[in-house]
Amino acid sequence: MRRAIGRWAVLAVAVPLAAVGARRIGQAVEARRGSNRVSRMLHKGADTLQGMTGRKRRHRFGFR
Repeated sequence: MRRAIGRWAVLAVAVPLAAVGARRIGQAVEARRGSNRVSRMLHKGADTLQGMTGRKRRHRFGFR
């Protein structure tokens, strides 16, 4: 039971925070150096993490 609660806490709190952090870092890198491999990897990683928690990513420009 305690293990399940710990797993839920990680999925409910830590994973979304990691996704937000990765997305912000990716945007900062992209603002300084333009789109590159690192910024694309950070965005893709954030998308994957948010997909794990069931939350869908908001698209930047309203299409896709």
